[in-house]
Amino acid sequence: MLKEEESAEDSFRAGPSQKRSEAPAFPFAAIPLRRPGAAGAVFFDRSELQQILSLYGRKVCDGEWRDYAIDFTPQKAVFSIYRRSCECALYRIEKNPRFARKQGAYSVITATGLVLKRGHELGRVISVLDRSLKLVPA
Repeated sequence: MLKEEESAEDSFRAGPSQKRSEAPAFPFAAIPLRRPGAAGAVFFDRSELQQILSLYGRKVCDGEWRDYAIDFTPQKAVFSIYRRSCECALYRIEKNPRFARKQGAYSVITATGLVLKRGHELGRVISVLDRSLKLVPA
C-alpha cells in the first residue's frame, strides 16, 4: 500500500526523471516565470518615485486625485493617475529611454493622448501638474 502511494506522488512531480512522452501532472510547472527585476524592463528609480509620490501626496490632500497605478514594460515605465479607481487615467507620467537623447525620457500625457510636457528632467516635466491657481488683482 505504501509503495502505491509513493508512486502516485511521484507521478505528480515534474522533474528531470520524467519521460518525454509523459505529460506533466501540473502543466504550469514547465512555464518559466519572469522575475519583476529581470533585465530589459524599464523602472523608475528611488529619486524619481520620491518626486512623483510627493506630487501625488499633495494632490491627494487637495482631494484632486485618489488612485494610481505603476506599470513596468520593456519599453517604458508608466505612473498612471486616477481621479476615481473606476475611471480611465487622468494623466500618465512616462519614462521612455528611447527618447532620452532626442526629446527627453520623461513625459506627461493626458487621458486623450495629448503630451503636456516632455523633457530630460523629471522635476520640470511634472511641474506642469503642480501648477496652482493664482489670484489676479482686478
